[in-house]
Parts: sequence; structure tokens; C-alpha cells
Amino acid sequence: MKRLLAVTESIAAFFLLAIALLTFGNVLAREMFQTQIPDWFDLSKQLQGIAIFWGIAIATYRGGHICVDLSWEWADAAGKRWIDIVATLCMLAFLIPLTWMVWAKMGSTGTQTTSDLRLPLVWFFAISAAGVTATAGLAVVRLVQLVRGSADTPLESVDG
Repeated sequence: MKRLLAVTESIAAFFLLAIALLTFGNVLAREMFQTQIPDWFDLSKQLQGIAIFWGIAIATYRGGHICVDLSWEWADAAGKRWIDIVATLCMLAFLIPLTWMVWAKMGSTGTQTTSDLRLPLVWFFAISAAGVTATAGLAVVRLVQLVRGSADTPLESVDG
């Protein structure tokens, strides 16, 4: 499981780095050479979608996403567990249709390409679809761990 999480984090980080390098390269090209990197805007949008979906996978599994902690902080251990279970079920209720829709979008992309380099968009959507599938899968794993009582709380997973 640790290897899967490390790979997921690495994919998100790689695409975030790619966005930063692409943006930096385009600014440099614009300022120094009065030109732009072809398709930089289309590529940055696609790479951002990929980075977001893969990043959400890690945040969902760790339970470290933005949440309201007021009632969770005051709850006892059993109450915290139930709050986490309900929150994860709500997240799954959102992620399962989202996963289906991203795969459907990928299937309907057809021969669409970027405007300058004519790169097929289907590859970007495929990587995004894999990321949202990983998100839903890790949410299911977290839910099972919560139900069994073996999941870390968000604070435990950050600290240790």
C-alpha cells in the first residue's frame, strides 16, 4: 500500500512540476524571445487537471482534505470514527459519478487535439481518468479501514 501511495504522490508531484516548468518556460520565451511555447495554455490546463485528480487521491486516502473539525475535535474516539465514516461515504457519493463522467468524457473525446501541436486530448483525459479512479479506489480502501477501525485519523497520518 505504501508503494501505491508513493506512486500516486509522485504522479501528482510530477505533473505539478511540469506545470511550473511549462509556465516558467513560456514566460521566459515571451520575455526573452517575444514568442510562446506552442500549446502552452492547452497543455497547462490538461496537466493541471491531471495533477488535481492525482492529488485528490492522496488527500482523500489520508483524510487530510479541508474539513470542518469543530464537531470532530469535541467527539470521543467512536464519534470521530463515525464522522470519518459518514464523510468518506459522502466523498464516495461524489467520486463514483465523477469517475464515471471522466471516463465517459475520455470515451467521447474522439480525435480532438490541441490547437498548435495537434496532440491528442484522449491521452490527457486517460491519465486524468486513471487519477480519479485511484481517488475513488483509495476512498473505498479508507472506508474499509475506518469501518474495521484500522485507519489513521487525519492528524495521526500527518504526524506519523
